[in-house]
Amino acid sequence: MKTLIEALKDEILIADGAIGTLLYSYGVDRCFEELNLSHPDEVIKVHKEYIAAGADIIQTNTYGANYEKLSRYGLEDSVKEINTEAVRLAKKASQSNAYILGTIGGIRAIKQNISIEEVKRSFREQLYCLLLEGVDGILLETYYDLQELKTVLAIAKRETNVPVIAQVSLHEPGVLQNGIKLKDALKQLEILGADVVGLNCRMGPFHMLSSLEEVPLPNTSYLSVYPNASLPNYEEGRFYYSAEPDYFGDIAKELRLQGARIIGGCCGTTPEHIRSVAKKIKALKPVKEKQVKIKKEIELASTPTIEKLLHHQVKERKTVIVELDPPKHLDTALFFQGAEALKEAGVDALTLADNPLASPRISNDAIGSLVQSKFDLTPLVHITCRDRNLIGLQSHLMGLHTLGIHNILAITGDPAKIGDFPGAASVYDLSSLELIQLIKQNNEGISFSGKSLREKTQFSVGAAFNPNFRHLDASVKRLEKKINAGADYFISQPIFGIEELYEIHESTKHLSVPIFIGIMPLISSKNAEFLHHEVPGINVPLNTRKRMTEAGNDQIKAREIGMSIAKSLLDTAVKLFNGIYIVTPFVRYDMSIELIHHLNEKNNSERKVPYGHHII
Repeated sequence: MKTLIEALKDEILIADGAIGTLLYSYGVDRCFEELNLSHPDEVIKVHKEYIAAGADIIQTNTYGANYEKLSRYGLEDSVKEINTEAVRLAKKASQSNAYILGTIGGIRAIKQNISIEEVKRSFREQLYCLLLEGVDGILLETYYDLQELKTVLAIAKRETNVPVIAQVSLHEPGVLQNGIKLKDALKQLEILGADVVGLNCRMGPFHMLSSLEEVPLPNTSYLSVYPNASLPNYEEGRFYYSAEPDYFGDIAKELRLQGARIIGGCCGTTPEHIRSVAKKIKALKPVKEKQVKIKKEIELASTPTIEKLLHHQVKERKTVIVELDPPKHLDTALFFQGAEALKEAGVDALTLADNPLASPRISNDAIGSLVQSKFDLTPLVHITCRDRNLIGLQSHLMGLHTLGIHNILAITGDPAKIGDFPGAASVYDLSSLELIQLIKQNNEGISFSGKSLREKTQFSVGAAFNPNFRHLDASVKRLEKKINAGADYFISQPIFGIEELYEIHESTKHLSVPIFIGIMPLISSKNAEFLHHEVPGINVPLNTRKRMTEAGNDQIKAREIGMSIAKSLLDTAVKLFNGIYIVTPFVRYDMSIELIHHLNEKNNSERKVPYGHHII
């Protein structure tokens, strides 16, 4: 029997289809890779059905048999056992009648925030298990993240001489999720030594065909393609695919004309789909020349420069932003009175939380748009990862840009269970780091899927800073990660101790981006105790809480003490930081205005220039 590469020189090889889809059709809905141990006969049956249908190549049932994915089922300690048995089952089914590829799936397809070091560790563990059992090649499939694929490809090429097939997955035809063109990505993989390059999953045969039309034939490798059967349907709690095998086989003939040397199937494909492919292209020779389709480039529209971007402003001068939470009800009169008064006081931006403490409020994008149009006051809109899935986040960002809202704060968001609707689900498709990266990608005119937005957004991206953890250095390391992700500035949780301000300044002075330091006036002893004991991320020092108890039940005295503490904190904060972030308690905007006046009066006496819009 020829080696896999020898066969590809003059033949088109038929690969198998989806393993999981077939097992799912048998009524199995669990960790498919674990079936290598508990139901080996079912796995062998799948392999044999594809070989009988005409497959020259089968893949091991190991797509998700890595530490990260198996840990979701409590099987992280069974990586070696599951992968080892998978190769043995494939060999038993094949009886040397088909090439066996050891399959390793992308991890970032399901866990985007995993570090590249974790990817390497998990990949090596699975790779060695497959190689020790003697596979004919390694199949790297369903990699949406090109960096991840290039990283593991380099490892595979160092560790083995067996052929390596490297396949990307696309959200949009012809382009990866970071905006790089498919042809350029495959060229990079070819240069790194991939023996076969191609694409699989996510798209049906039509869109994969249109994607390959733009890809030239590789110089030193071959092309592969594993389309889904179609887009999935959903009915009565189950996914299913309706594409007909004959149609799949007809498109396979077109895929051959685009240079594909290995043609198989991914999600939704069955032995019938592979049988149709084998019937229609088995006797055909591969093409060695093709006409590449040149796709017209979509030019990005020119976007006017935005002047009121906070991260530019705070680097140039002292800048004050004030948080005023949108109402929990539909009576907006008090809120807009506060917004107008804060504008007159000279605040640089109004920050608008996104359902803080997981309690529903009027949407901050709607309120922000009105604040901007009514009072010419810059809104700083918070976006949480809690309430929107990836589709909603991308849509929301496009909507904010269209509304002319360009200053945003990307945060994870408090879990839904602590709020007014504890039965609601927290989404968290993205982490705050990933949301920052998405926003920055939008600033390049590219959506999450890699598709052109036809215009660059101009978001100034803020990130949250919680210095109230037990170990401040751990919080600072988190800031460094956010800077690497693209954060332009930070907004801290409220600080209630002067010593803490000095400590924060010393620990963050090496950072390359500015910090808005949070100051929140306390209104009572109960308020101080509640914030300290029950609000995540808040720490009110004991001496501050003791001072608030001096007022007893006297609300006026409590206000005076709270304001005195806040002014003292402001006096120190303004010496150490260019950005001041005042948190308004319970829509009592008069307290925030008093703090702004205090800053102006102090500055007038020291520098003869006010804070706010009049600073040069």
